[in-house]
Amino acid sequence: MAQLSRAAKGQATPAHEPSPRPARIAGLGPWSTALAEYTTALRVEAGLARSTLAAYTSDLSLAIDWLVERGLGAPQRVATEDVVAWLAARRAAGCAESTLARNLTALRTFFAHLAAEGDLARDPCALIRAPVLAKYLPRVLDSQQVERLLQAPKEQTWSDVRDRALLETLYATGARISEVVGLLTDALEPSLRVLRLTGKGGKSRLVPCGEPGRKALAAWIEGPRAALAGARDRREVFLTRAGLPLDRTNAWRRVKLAALRAGIGARVTPHGLRHSFASHMLEGGADLRSVQEMLGHASLATTQIYTHLDREHLLALHRLNHPRG
Repeated sequence: MAQLSRAAKGQATPAHEPSPRPARIAGLGPWSTALAEYTTALRVEAGLARSTLAAYTSDLSLAIDWLVERGLGAPQRVATEDVVAWLAARRAAGCAESTLARNLTALRTFFAHLAAEGDLARDPCALIRAPVLAKYLPRVLDSQQVERLLQAPKEQTWSDVRDRALLETLYATGARISEVVGLLTDALEPSLRVLRLTGKGGKSRLVPCGEPGRKALAAWIEGPRAALAGARDRREVFLTRAGLPLDRTNAWRRVKLAALRAGIGARVTPHGLRHSFASHMLEGGADLRSVQEMLGHASLATTQIYTHLDREHLLALHRLNHPRG
């Protein structure tokens, strides 16, 4: 099971994964039993988020349907050649290399789990190498664009007050959108100087929140939120008009709306604010390890992509200010 947990936790959760497909495999005996045990292990032992579980289940359902259609009625009958053929069929259907890599990760962790539990004599994915993916630098807003975005909600309505707090929290902490909509009132200390965020795998971390973020959060919590929550026992910080928790899809839409109001042409997403936070921290002199801790990255290697952005910033400053730049 340790193999499952390490592999599963290392898999990034795509921002817009579909919900699990209706399971054709429900009545397929060995496959349905194996998948049920695997997803239970992912949820209980690996502690994966619901969106990640949905992504794994969706990918595995596609693969299992394909394998069963080719007469492979049980996981024990699958060979390496069958997995390679599945990936080739996906590539022929026009899937991107990033999608193939995710598909392979789902199958790899599934079969690794079965092998670790003694249900497979041989792991058919053990010798298959993942596609080599091109590394893209994250899209980052400059400080002027961020300021325009944060000022877009004019605080004339209850939703403006909430959206301002949402945007300020995202940028102040570098949090994932799921972490911000999952923020609970008991994770806030009275001064709001530090927020306790719960990230992937249920891991918590403490992240500082600057004065603008504190003011925006206080204005929301002490104002419209108190009225919306009413007598309901709601612990979530961000709520809808009905007093229900704001979900990540609607939070994403509020960020997009603010970007439109701000007249920012670049594609703006909650994750773009996270990238902007990290880049601006490094540009301001923060060390990489501190940024890693604030972002909640398990590995420093994940955070190192931002050093490319910081290097470009330094080169630009050198060209601008050095006599021979």
